[in-house]
Amino acid sequence: MRKGYFYSLVFALLTSASIAVIAAPAVKTESTAAPQATELSTKPQSTKVDLNAADAATLQRDLSGIGEAKAKAIIAYRDSNGPFSSVEELLEVKGIGKAILDRNRDKLEVN
Repeated sequence: MRKGYFYSLVFALLTSASIAVIAAPAVKTESTAAPQATELSTKPQSTKVDLNAADAATLQRDLSGIGEAKAKAIIAYRDSNGPFSSVEELLEVKGIGKAILDRNRDKLEVN
């Protein structure tokens, strides 16, 4: 009976020690690599997109809901009909609806 009790205590002790080792936070090893700097956008977020000057990549990147196809459609409309006279004229572009225009109205300008 004493041997069984002794083995139970040893088992409990070893189990507790292994749980403590597993649950302990990992020690960070020093890395030899230099820290990498992240690039910050040099363009401020408050600048507006000019519908008459922006290229497809700019339209796609800066406007919400505008993918590659819609950006190309905006450029094609501008090439065939001349420069935009107002932001509301964007509604004439196929695939651009009132919801997309309303979402991006504060980001757009016409020069």
